[in-house]
Amino acid sequence: MEYKKIRAIISGGGTGGHIFPAISIADKLKELNPETEILFVGAEGKMEMEKVPAAGYKIVGLPIKGLQRQLNFRNIINDIEVPFLMLKSERMAARLIKEFKPDIAIGVGGFASAPLLRKAAAKGVPCLIQEQNGFAGLTNKMLAKKVQSICVAYDGMERFFPAEKIVFSGNPIRKEFHPFTEADKAEALKFYGLTPGKKHLLIVGGSLGSGTLNNAMKKWISDGCPGGKDVEVIWQCGKFYKKGIDIFMAGRNLPGIRYSDFIARMDLAYAAADVVISRSGASSISEICAVQRAAVFVPSPNVAEDHQTHNAMALVNKGAALIVKDAEAEEKLLATALALAADPEKIAEIEKNVAPLARLNAAGTIAEEIYKLV
Repeated sequence: MEYKKIRAIISGGGTGGHIFPAISIADKLKELNPETEILFVGAEGKMEMEKVPAAGYKIVGLPIKGLQRQLNFRNIINDIEVPFLMLKSERMAARLIKEFKPDIAIGVGGFASAPLLRKAAAKGVPCLIQEQNGFAGLTNKMLAKKVQSICVAYDGMERFFPAEKIVFSGNPIRKEFHPFTEADKAEALKFYGLTPGKKHLLIVGGSLGSGTLNNAMKKWISDGCPGGKDVEVIWQCGKFYKKGIDIFMAGRNLPGIRYSDFIARMDLAYAAADVVISRSGASSISEICAVQRAAVFVPSPNVAEDHQTHNAMALVNKGAALIVKDAEAEEKLLATALALAADPEKIAEIEKNVAPLARLNAAGTIAEEIYKLV
């Protein structure tokens, strides 16, 4: 196929689970033809307005907000504003489409993609959406009838979308995430100053952090780190919780626990780990499948339609991960992870089962679909 120069507009965001796949798609399109022009459209004040320019792309923010389901005064005011902001965002989206003249409009989920793709479809621009989760998001379900192609990462998505539009692509991930060799592991242990021969846990709470995962770690430390004699830990506590964790860790002599608010070299963190403890957002699951690591997932209860549980169970049902409920994490999480770390046969079984679930060329599959539509 000839990869001609195209003009692509990519919309959506709100969380890293939407933003990083979008950037991966953009990177792949630029790799296929460096002259391709890409414009991102996000929501004002959301993290895409920072992350997308950092990746080298231009982004325009819409004044869009999402509906809030929890009933309180602030949320009632928010929900009254939503339809007016939607109309304003649609007018802006129409103007952007007229000025940019895209050959393709791509939505990655999150409420910012709704006004852009609705206007693009109405103007006859070919449209594609990418659904990261095993339980489809509201915006993508609304857009399904208007788009030509729907790229998914889980089986059974015809529950939400027209079967004839579905393309099984997997979730796009960064290039550095791949199955690791023993040499990679040795490099990772050296990078983090960890001890070969010990067991290593990686706790990933995301860029902002997870209170549940942090509380589970704090309880384990307060209890004297039971079962942790030959265990070392890389702990991403998150930006939001870092100050509190600093106070908690002050005066504790625990050289085997490396904690930080952010992990720049996630590839090496995965390579060092025997067991990963993580939330089960779509991007996290895709990364763990790609690096073929044994994981214990703790689905967040604070997400729409409980989609993180659906994501995790897609692996658990195939013997490719373990799961601990959020409400039980403080009591059970570290014990579950340590028992797994001490069982090399179980780790090998999980790694064997998770390997076929990896989609290392998801961005390439989506790019091919984009060119078919163009």
